[in-house]
Amino acid sequence: MMRYALIADIHANLDALRAVLADIERQNCSHIACLGDIVGFDASPKECLDIIRSRGIPCLKGDHDEYCSSNVPLDDFNREAAAHIRWTREQLQEADKKWLRELPYSRLIEDFMMVHSSLDRPQRWANIFDEAAAGAHFVQQTSRVCFFGHTHVPMAFIKKDAVRGSSYEELKVETETKYLVNPGSVGQSREGVNKANYAVYDLEAQVIRLRRVDYVKSAAPRRGGRAASPALETAEGSPALAARADEN
Repeated sequence: MMRYALIADIHANLDALRAVLADIERQNCSHIACLGDIVGFDASPKECLDIIRSRGIPCLKGDHDEYCSSNVPLDDFNREAAAHIRWTREQLQEADKKWLRELPYSRLIEDFMMVHSSLDRPQRWANIFDEAAAGAHFVQQTSRVCFFGHTHVPMAFIKKDAVRGSSYEELKVETETKYLVNPGSVGQSREGVNKANYAVYDLEAQVIRLRRVDYVKSAAPRRGGRAASPALETAEGSPALAARADEN
């Protein structure tokens, strides 16, 4: 049995990650792959990273992984985002940062592709919310199936004669059709519900199913005497970016 669990955008939410890993075991998944953004937003970046690394889970680099593992100047970030990135950097050891820095932007596993944002210049962290952005991605996609993260919204774009996108619960992968699938976010759902999302891809049955997992959020640890801040957003909709709209 070849059954992959696709997880994305954990964002240092340890409670959600533990709940998802328990559900993955109940679903009898044989493999796990991570689409990036292990760290950022929540209060347990080191703990979540240790879990992913200890399990040898193949992983991609997300934008939060990049900013929190590098020494890139934060002059272009808003004050709250810059403070959050600095705090996360302080929680990670140099070996953790090196591991994050060396992650690829995209990766082929079995016969499907993974990318955190878009195969259309993945290092620019573009958001894919509509058919136009998905179309730019599909130009670069050579595999039948590709999974992406970054937006935190479970969506599927399907290209046959044209590109169409919608929400999904289950997809049957057909020949002569391309699929671009977002499994949603483990650690920070943007559907207005306190659930952790991921997807299961059954390679033998060629079926993709969305999973939504309940979890209980523990009291947030305090950072230097103040509570862990909530998700950081900007007007451009790109996590942790302020004056970097050119990267979207």
